[in-house]
Amino acid sequence: MIDKIRCKSRRLAVGLMSGTSVDGIDAALVELEGAGENLSVKLLAFKNTPYPPDVREKIFSLFNPGEATVDKVGYMNFLLGEYFASAALAVMEEAGVEPGCVDFIASHGQTIWHSPEADSSDGFPIRYTVQIGEGSVIAERTGIPTVSDFRVADMAAGGQGAPLVPFTEYLLYRSEDETILLQNIGGIGNMTVLPAGAGPEDVYAFDTGPGNMIIDAVISAATGGAERFDKGGAAAARGKISEELLLELEKDPYYSAPLPKTTGRERFGEQYASRIIDDGLKHGLTYDDLAATATELTAWSITDAYARYVLPNYKASRLIAGGGGSYNATLMSALSRRLGGYGVEVMTQEDLGMSSDAKEAVAFAILGDRFMSGLPNTLPSVTGAESAAVMGKLSIPSKSR
Repeated sequence: MIDKIRCKSRRLAVGLMSGTSVDGIDAALVELEGAGENLSVKLLAFKNTPYPPDVREKIFSLFNPGEATVDKVGYMNFLLGEYFASAALAVMEEAGVEPGCVDFIASHGQTIWHSPEADSSDGFPIRYTVQIGEGSVIAERTGIPTVSDFRVADMAAGGQGAPLVPFTEYLLYRSEDETILLQNIGGIGNMTVLPAGAGPEDVYAFDTGPGNMIIDAVISAATGGAERFDKGGAAAARGKISEELLLELEKDPYYSAPLPKTTGRERFGEQYASRIIDDGLKHGLTYDDLAATATELTAWSITDAYARYVLPNYKASRLIAGGGGSYNATLMSALSRRLGGYGVEVMTQEDLGMSSDAKEAVAFAILGDRFMSGLPNTLPSVTGAESAAVMGKLSIPSKSR
């Protein structure tokens, strides 16, 4: 089966992604042709399937190690497998493509814990990560070979298991003439640096800090959970930035930590956001003020990352933003204002005729394609691994649909 897929010049694949915001499952049906730096990718269909509120709540409970008991993790692993399978079938149906025509599915799963720093307390440098959404369930329900659990191979090779999307950004966005920054603004922000004329070893990437995570928490608290994000940045636009709070938040040691580095909900998640909200309200800030301050923090952290980790070596001409934060007009305005001082133009994926929503799901389809070809799909210069790994685990259905 795998050999047949490897021999095909044209492959159909579904990429699946669920991020730190836990809004739902992104599913992208893509057509892939060619290989390596000659790879071409065409998005055929995209669909987001929101999680039911009770399922989303159960996922969030797993972010707390005290609540993430082994029975709950095991149950949710299989339950999310069902949801991921349904999302894959839904995007195929939307495109009018039969499952039997799809060569493979590549699923990132849902991260519930990520610990990229080595813990040597038991004599081995242990890094670990947990993504749920069982690949075998996806394969069985769809009848399609499924690649899942990508991050662990890179961590076994000494890497941080993240970020992974820069590998695909190198293939799709590199330029011989200009240094380009790609900034994803999901729950966490992450930046990929593509120096002009870069080879794979020249690319580097890192998490810039919170993206939408704190903003989302403020809006959820302000509305009693009725709203989960600041649509268009409306709340931030109404609020006033607290310079005092902003300066305090900028002191977090993560921002000045050396590369490579990644972060997540473990550092900037619910407990972190709750402290900010509680302290802000006690000092007379409104929820809109908190949204404005959190939004400015995200813009500051991205600009600071550019000034700290890029500008000493490369002068970038463009930053291309994607992810949910790219739809936040207040955030994008703040980012343009700050980066404009460095002569960097801020654009979105949509400005290039592409899709911010689909980008990461498409990326995992590409990573899955490399896995199916038996080729490395990481950049050690980005993750800090000792060598490039072939990430992924394959689940074969017992029968095809």
